[in-house]
Amino acid sequence: MRDKYEAVIGLEIHAQLKTDSKIFCGCSTRFGDEPNSNTCPVCLGLPGALPVMNRRVIEMAARAALALNLNINHESIFSRKNYFYPDLPKGYQISQYDQPFSERGWVEIPTSERNESGHATEWQTKRFGITRLHLEEDAGKSLHEGMPDASKSYVDLNRSGVPLAEIVSEPDFRSSWEAYDYMQYLRRTLLYVGVCDGNMEEGSLRCDANVSVRVRGAEKFGTKVELKNLNSFKFLQKALEYEIDRQIAAVEAGEKIPQETRLWNERESKTYAMRSKEEAHDYRYFPEPDLPPLITAEELIQKLRAELPELPEARRRRFVEEYELSFEDAAQLTDSRGMADYFEEVVRPSGNAKAAANWILNELTRELKSAGIDIAHSPLSALQLAEMIKLIDSGGISGKMAKDVLIRMYQSGRPAEEVVREIGGSQVSDEASIRAFVDQAIQSNPRQLEQYRGGKTGLFGFFVGQVMKLSGGRANPQVVNEVLKNALEG
Repeated sequence: MRDKYEAVIGLEIHAQLKTDSKIFCGCSTRFGDEPNSNTCPVCLGLPGALPVMNRRVIEMAARAALALNLNINHESIFSRKNYFYPDLPKGYQISQYDQPFSERGWVEIPTSERNESGHATEWQTKRFGITRLHLEEDAGKSLHEGMPDASKSYVDLNRSGVPLAEIVSEPDFRSSWEAYDYMQYLRRTLLYVGVCDGNMEEGSLRCDANVSVRVRGAEKFGTKVELKNLNSFKFLQKALEYEIDRQIAAVEAGEKIPQETRLWNERESKTYAMRSKEEAHDYRYFPEPDLPPLITAEELIQKLRAELPELPEARRRRFVEEYELSFEDAAQLTDSRGMADYFEEVVRPSGNAKAAANWILNELTRELKSAGIDIAHSPLSALQLAEMIKLIDSGGISGKMAKDVLIRMYQSGRPAEEVVREIGGSQVSDEASIRAFVDQAIQSNPRQLEQYRGGKTGLFGFFVGQVMKLSGGRANPQVVNEVLKNALEG
């Protein structure tokens, strides 16, 4: 049935801009403070209080817009978006409507469908359009006790007035995985340019999805349904999958799909109706009389454009081309700017990109995850890891020894050479010393020697193990293989 239809999906992503104060007043944006402690007459909506624009918000929004190839309008207008909500003190939200901060952008990103186990099938690069990025203030937060009956409700207005950038895509996505990959990329980009912390659990990044279905090949869109407040990548993907199937089943049964807002219930793995979907005229937008037009100077735009870092997708492509890494390794290394920076700081002095990628993505990442810290706070510096890789490449230690060395370096902060001396010295690579270990291993195991020479060549690994055991794990495996092979066949 899925083959007969295609989904049409657009995303509206709300990103909290990483400022210390709110968009129109000086109250703190700090998360987790006592309810209603970060408030003032402006964000409480008290009569006579006037909003004043936060310049830092403009700079952060411009960086985000430039990173998403949006055109920044030199003049934009704030409007009042009127609707009633218990956590909206003024009865309207200051937002932007017909003259937004920026518009007409795009991103080109790799995307792929996934199989049942969640693994990507075939990656391809696709372009997705971005309609606009506009500025607005956040509403407060309603807290309900005793759900589903909600015997008590509370309002926390700490979040009221927190600056948001709303990023509205074109309806260019045709599957839940395309939407998933786009949102992942958007989060990475906002983190790279330092304008949002991307914390979805705290509500710093939230997503609404508009989805409809139509017969494949049709030009006219189906009836759009909005999925509200999806605060994780998994919820976004699963909610879209469910909603696509629900709408297809409804169309096949001859039912009319109402235009409405629905919520995702993770416990039941289904969406359910919240309210009928409002149109723009329902909000009665009109210009905000207390704020003048927002003028963004060309000089500021060019200054911020020059300060943009290398963005994640461009960096991933460069890692593949310059360092000859696989797509998967390059994607993991560029997932965060901190990880990508650390990798390049290891590569420069070590000269071994593939080894750097392997050690970072495996051993080091495992230690960091176990400690619950990110790479920016790694006790093992990039230079220390580079020195260890150089020690391996020079034959000073084996890869097996290096795993123990890395853990000790990570725990103590000491350099590789010092740790190597502590655990009994460097790798043994000279043939004379290794030949002595080989001779001892052969003499101690005459039965296995006879079996090997009788054709049971699988015992070669047994002898390698005996030599490594005799050497305390310090023998160079490559030299061991050469000397042992000659001795066994001699």
